[in-house]
Amino acid sequence: MFDRRGVAAVEFAMVAPVLTLFLVGAFDIAHTLYMKSVLQGIVQKTGRDSALEDSSGATRQAAIDANVGSQVRLLYNTAAISYSRRYFATYTQASAKIPESWTDTNANKRCDAGEPYVDSNNNGSWDADGGSAGQGGAKDRVIYTVTVTYPSILPLYRFIGGSPNKTLVATTILQNQPYSEQQVTTGTTVRFCS
Repeated sequence: MFDRRGVAAVEFAMVAPVLTLFLVGAFDIAHTLYMKSVLQGIVQKTGRDSALEDSSGATRQAAIDANVGSQVRLLYNTAAISYSRRYFATYTQASAKIPESWTDTNANKRCDAGEPYVDSNNNGSWDADGGSAGQGGAKDRVIYTVTVTYPSILPLYRFIGGSPNKTLVATTILQNQPYSEQQVTTGTTVRFCS
């Protein structure tokens, strides 16, 4: 007969690290999904607030961004937060994100080195997505993006070779209220990339 005392302890010692890693991974994924869904809800609510008539001023936009920041910091106090607003004349332009046309003389797929481009929105710079920075005006379609970076709450990245930081991005697109007529860009200007 074999002595079977201690078999359970040995089996537990073999299974425990794998089980612990599995549980840590599950908690880490659950926390990331929770943060992502809360962030998306915050951004959608803020996007609706940004589309109101009185939201086009820089002071009001900064207050709206600060509100997002305070809500995100309730979830993770040391999170780094960045905000982006790009506006387009139509939803089609916003979803297509077609760059302003340019002559790619050096074939590097970037507008640079003095290459000529057509400034179709007349904002004075070449836009890789065809939009303009900011909130825009009446009836413009605005893509509002918030990027949050925070340290991972669990050290799972050490075991799987990941990054110690998590980066979440939430985006919403809305049309500004039709409080006046939409400004239409007339004509285009040929400019040169820097």
